[in-house]
Amino acid sequence: MTIKLSGGGKRFNREWIFRNANLEFTSGTSYAVTGPNGSGKSTLLQAIGGMLQLSEGTLRFYTDVSNFLETPYRYFSFCAPYLDVIEEMTLLEFLQFHQHFKNLIPGLSVHDVVESIGLKAAAGKQIRYYSSGMKQRVKLAQALFSDTPVVLLDEPCTNLDAAGIALYHALIEQYCKNRLVVVCSNDEVEYRFCTARISILDFKV
Repeated sequence: MTIKLSGGGKRFNREWIFRNANLEFTSGTSYAVTGPNGSGKSTLLQAIGGMLQLSEGTLRFYTDVSNFLETPYRYFSFCAPYLDVIEEMTLLEFLQFHQHFKNLIPGLSVHDVVESIGLKAAAGKQIRYYSSGMKQRVKLAQALFSDTPVVLLDEPCTNLDAAGIALYHALIEQYCKNRLVVVCSNDEVEYRFCTARISILDFKV
């Protein structure tokens, strides 16, 4: 999987969030998008994933050099603290529902996922009764365990305690080695495994 952003720019009203971004992302590499709070990291990440329309430039997705993708969303999974889960569902119901949109990594079942994120005892409880850290584990699960070549993570350790952060790194190590991973954060604990670093400040006007 390859993502190519050429001359990319995004503005809201008259303010440019980023501009003149020429970036290429390829499978098997992990990237960190860094910068201060409010600098536009999340906007760039959402643009990379095709969730925001660019104000200028082009964005292209390829499974190889010649195979252009017209429906890239099928190849992406996304985790961010501002995304909501369906809190009226139990964890088991939510993961089973999520499977209708994105298959799990082959060989894994919903029960495997629940056990892997340490929430087996709460699997039958409605998510609205979960702590903020438990909810973040659910958000990570729906991204990391989806069978997609691209994983986009925006501040993935939000609300996680030390045990949750250790779990996050263990899951990244086990399930993301050959995938394209982009982490948006200003906290190195969230992206210390990334082999490439991109500063949003390089694309400010």
